[in-house]
Amino acid sequence: MTEDISYGIIVNSVVEILKKAQTGLPQDVIDALRKAQAQESSSIAREQLEAILRNIDIAGRKKIPLCQDTGILIFFVEIGRAVKLDFDIEAAIIEGARVATECIPLRPNAVDPLTRHNTGTNTGEGIPDIKYEFVEGDQIRITAAPKGAGSENMSALKMFNPTEADRIREFVLETVLKAGGKPCPPIIVGIGIGGSFDKAARLSKLALLEDTNKMDGFEVSILKDINSLGIGPMGLGGDTTALAVHVKKACCHTASLPVAVNIQCWANRHASVTLGGVK
Repeated sequence: MTEDISYGIIVNSVVEILKKAQTGLPQDVIDALRKAQAQESSSIAREQLEAILRNIDIAGRKKIPLCQDTGILIFFVEIGRAVKLDFDIEAAIIEGARVATECIPLRPNAVDPLTRHNTGTNTGEGIPDIKYEFVEGDQIRITAAPKGAGSENMSALKMFNPTEADRIREFVLETVLKAGGKPCPPIIVGIGIGGSFDKAARLSKLALLEDTNKMDGFEVSILKDINSLGIGPMGLGGDTTALAVHVKKACCHTASLPVAVNIQCWANRHASVTLGGVK
C-alpha cells in the first residue's frame, strides 16, 4: 500500500524544506567551509570564514534565515511514475511558498520584470521556478534551492562553436574573475555543457546540488585554477575563492556547444523531502 500524498502534505512539506534550507546548510557545505578555514594562509581570509561559520551557527540555533536575501524560490521535483495524484501539485507547492514567506519569514523578492511591482508573496507569474522530472518508483522528492541575486547576477552563458571546447576553462575563469567579490565567495560553481541554450543553464543550476566532496579530475583542475585567482573569501584575498566545481553535460546539436556557468555564494542553500512509497 502506498502512503497517501495530499495537497496539505505537499504544502506543509514545502514550508518545512524551505525553513530547513533558509536557516541551515547541508553538512558537506559546512565541512568544506571548515576545511577551507583550516587550510587558509591568509589571516583576513580565515577571519571571513570564521564569521561565515558563526553566522551559520547563529541562524541554526535561532531558526532565522542565513542571509537577508532569501532568494528567488526554485524547486526540483522528481515524481515516480507509479504515483497517482488527485490534486494540483504545482498549486500546492506555490501555496507552500506563500505560507513559508509569512511564517519563516522570507523577504518578498518576486517582482514584475518591467514594472518591478512586488507581489509580496514570493510567488507570481512563472515563480516559483519549478522543474519536474519523472523517475521510476512510487515516491515524490521535492528539493528547495533558494537562489540569491548577488550570485545569480554573476552567472553567464555562451554559445561556443563546436571546435572551441578548449576555451571552456577560460570562459569559466573569466566569469569568476569578473564576478570578483560580488557573489560573496567562497563560491560553488555549477557548469552546464551541451544541450540547448536553456538546457545548459538548467544543467548548471542542477550541478549546484551535487556533494561538494565529490569531484572528478576535470572539476578539481578547474577548482584549482579558480582558487589560483586569489579573490578569496568575500573578495578580500586568500586561497579559497571556490569550495567546489561541478559539471553536468548533455548531448548537443552537431553545430553547437552551449556552456553555462551558474555561480552560487557560500550559502549553497538546499533541502529535500521524500514523500510516498510503501508503508
